[in-house]
This record gives sequence, structure tokens and C-alpha cells, in this order.
Amino acid sequence: MDIVRSVFEHRGFELSYLDSAPGDGHRPVVLLLHGFPDTGDMWQLQIEALHGAGYRCLAPDTLGCGHSEIAPRVRDYNAVKIAGDHVALLDHLDITRAHVVGHDWGGMIAWFFAAYFPQRINRLVLLSMGHPTAYARAGFRQKQLGWYTFFFQVRGLAEWMLGGDGPISLRHVFASHPNMDEVMARLRQPGRLKAALNIYRAAVVPVLLSKQPSVYANTLAIWSDADRFLTEDQLTNSRRFVEADWVYKRLEGGHWMSLEQPERINELIIGHLKGEHSSGPADAFRD
Repeated sequence: MDIVRSVFEHRGFELSYLDSAPGDGHRPVVLLLHGFPDTGDMWQLQIEALHGAGYRCLAPDTLGCGHSEIAPRVRDYNAVKIAGDHVALLDHLDITRAHVVGHDWGGMIAWFFAAYFPQRINRLVLLSMGHPTAYARAGFRQKQLGWYTFFFQVRGLAEWMLGGDGPISLRHVFASHPNMDEVMARLRQPGRLKAALNIYRAAVVPVLLSKQPSVYANTLAIWSDADRFLTEDQLTNSRRFVEADWVYKRLEGGHWMSLEQPERINELIIGHLKGEHSSGPADAFRD
């Protein structure tokens, strides 16, 4: 397997993605969506396992992240628009439907993808992140753990402090990230940290102030008990927004479970995509 990086254009921006099987129209497709402060490269170990299990993997760099172009306006990073970018990637590759896997803020985008583009999704996998309405309604503990999302709204000050070396720096706040040196080097490139923060700035209205639709895809939700950023209830309470099979798995470990325990995560994802965890049959691949 040779993972190929390619680009396509949508909304006037060049967007980058990894593809494990370019031009292969026979494999079912898995769309892997990263969160903050990551890129599509975080999914390397999942791509290897999924490709070996017969799937074609696409791992896009969200607008402004990784190798994708930086957008100039906050509103360009609207969560529904970003979900639409991923639909446009499927269109670009003539792919009708895909399984969708999302971690952290990529999980939020996965919920939006499933809610607003239900005809494009087969099965859904969420790592850590609950449905946007369940997240917004989560209790005080979630507000405590997610304090940084409010700090991210303070334009200019947030960039200055997060890019430094103090107690509110990225290195301090997200110290549990397994690849923090790479994260710091990447986000210190001109415009990259601001772009990553703009994803949160554009999400205040669609996530915190608006009730979002339910989803109709068979769903696997996974949470790890040492997660420092997301509470268990914001994920388990997401069950009420899934009008399909729902499977919940609670693991030991930290927030970046796909990097910290890839074999277990790969096993769970592949099992779900093959229909091993749910009461219904596996979704047929349609292209």
C-alpha cells in the first residue's frame, strides 16, 4: 500500500487529502476526520489496518490545517461548510457513499456530515466527541474541561499565548498529545494556529446556540476514561440523537486513543464497519 497525498479545489481553496487506494472503485470507502490540533496524518495506523481489511481510506486535512490552504475569513470555517468540503471530496472522486470516522473536533464534523448529508454516509464512528447538541447541553464539568474553547474566541490574545511557552501555551494545555513537538512546529508556521482556532470561532452559533438534527446512520461511539477534554455524558447522551443502531464502548486511556492504542481502536472500527457490533446487517457498499 502506498498512501498518496493529493489536492482538489472546492470553495476556491486547495484542499489536501491522503488516499490509500487511488482510483480503486471496488473498495468500500472510509473517510477519516481529524480534530484539533491534528491533521489527516494522525490516521496513518488506522489507514494501514483498514486498507488491509479491504477498505479505501481518505484522510483529508481540514481547511486551514496540514497541507490544505488557509482561508482568510472566520465564516469560511463554518462546521457545515467544512462537512460540505468532505462531501465535495467524495464528489471529486466519484464516490457516492462512505463510512465516516471522526475524532475530537473531527467527530463534530462527522456528526454534521451525517446530519446534513445522510444520503452520503453508511456507518458512523465517533471517538470522544458527542453530538453537537449533546455537547452544548453537557453539564458544568464539560464546561470546565472545555474552558480552552472559550479562550480560543479571544482573537489575537489566544494566538499569542498558545504559541508561546507559558502555562496557557499549546505545549502546556495539550501536553498529553503523543506528538507535541510536531504539533508545535506545524502550528508555529505562519497563519496555521489562527486557522485552527478559526474552526472553533466559526462554531459558536452552529454548535452552542443551535439545536442540530439527529442522524440516521448506525453509530459506534468510543470514549476513554482518562480524557482530559471531553466528559463521558456528552457522548453517552448523544444516543438520543441517533435514529439507528447505537453501540457505546468505554475504554481505559487518554484522549488521543487512535494514537495511544491503535490496535484496539482499529479492531473496534473494523468490527463496526463489518456490522459485528450491531443488531442489523452490515451496510452494503454502494458506489
